[in-house]
Amino acid sequence: MDSHPPHPRTAPSAPRSQSQKAPRVHAEKAPRSDAAARSGLAEALATVGDRWKLLVVAALLEGAGRFGEVQQAIPEIAPNILSQRLRQLEQEGLVIARPYSRRPPRFSYELTAAGHDLAGVLRLLSGWGERHREGHSERRHAACGTPLEARWYCPTCAEAVDEPDGDVDSGDLFYA
Repeated sequence: MDSHPPHPRTAPSAPRSQSQKAPRVHAEKAPRSDAAARSGLAEALATVGDRWKLLVVAALLEGAGRFGEVQQAIPEIAPNILSQRLRQLEQEGLVIARPYSRRPPRFSYELTAAGHDLAGVLRLLSGWGERHREGHSERRHAACGTPLEARWYCPTCAEAVDEPDGDVDSGDLFYA
């Protein structure tokens, strides 16, 4: 099925008497510290840090485009959760939903430039997961067989940077 599942409708509950009303609890967001507000990692985790979003992005990077194709690429995700995550990724500007059928409404999904920027992050996370799972095999350089490692890289100077010092703006460096 290539369309979003319908939103579940809840049946109205029977009215409660005044004595049966549940107390209202207002959840407030905890204020973020200045350091957390400036943290790139905190921002990234707020955007794509749940269990499913990066798997959805990975499926779209690999060519899945329609709802059913994404669902096949991630068989353990429930359709309602997939629908929710696709909408959230679209709201975050990482995915574009393009309608290809009006009745029933169906969409194909593709990554924006910001979504494609996650490809390197996914490679790093995948490599980390491989290294820390039992029976792993490291990725190796095909030419010499040496295990590969991630490093900071300056595209302007075309060189790896061993340790970015405090004077370097980390926004100008990329993993190589």
